[in-house]
Amino acid sequence: MKFGIIVFPGSNCDRDVAMVTEGLLKQPTRMIWHQETDLSDVDVVVIPGGFSYGDYLRCGAIARFSPVMRSVVEHANKGKYVLGICNGFQVLTESHLLPGALIRNRDLHFICDRQPLLVERKDSVWTQLYSEKEVITLPLAHGEGRYYADDDTLKDIEDNGQVLFRYCNSTGEITDDSNPNGSLNNIAGIMNKTGNVLGMMPHPERASDPSLRAIDGRKLFEGLISSKILVNP
Repeated sequence: MKFGIIVFPGSNCDRDVAMVTEGLLKQPTRMIWHQETDLSDVDVVVIPGGFSYGDYLRCGAIARFSPVMRSVVEHANKGKYVLGICNGFQVLTESHLLPGALIRNRDLHFICDRQPLLVERKDSVWTQLYSEKEVITLPLAHGEGRYYADDDTLKDIEDNGQVLFRYCNSTGEITDDSNPNGSLNNIAGIMNKTGNVLGMMPHPERASDPSLRAIDGRKLFEGLISSKILVNP
């Protein structure tokens, strides 16, 4: 499975993802500059964390209009996989590949910490190697990670089972105290209705290396690699 990692001016987690996909998991990986438009040779597009275009205007708002994003939308519409991490999640909502928006954290502070997450379901390509309702711990690093959607959109997301990860405490309880940024319904990661696009604020790539004694994010990549590519006829 070949990974393509989008590189915007201001991206700073692109090499972190490549260290996992290419360095640890030995998968072919290509760094894709934001002005490129041909993604035909990659199976999975990853939009990494960082500060695309300096996060001017609004996080992800400028990246949405970069040449590569038109190709990312086409890639997703063919049923191929797209993963957006942190700033990548913001870009996916701005591009309307995922519903809702990411806004300023509740306390208006940048958060850099490790956070327990509840795996809501395992019947997706992204979570198939986890146990349902498993509690994992992944790093967070964001200032605008508060998930927001209007009431109808939020109900639609919940009714369709699009929430894959929620912020929780160490025992898996979904509480206000375990919500680091004020996200509605403690939402940490969602997928689109067809399940091939995932956006998440926590960083699985920063918890994939045994030498760091943090590997809870590795199963997300390993599960994806073990799956067949979904392509619409």
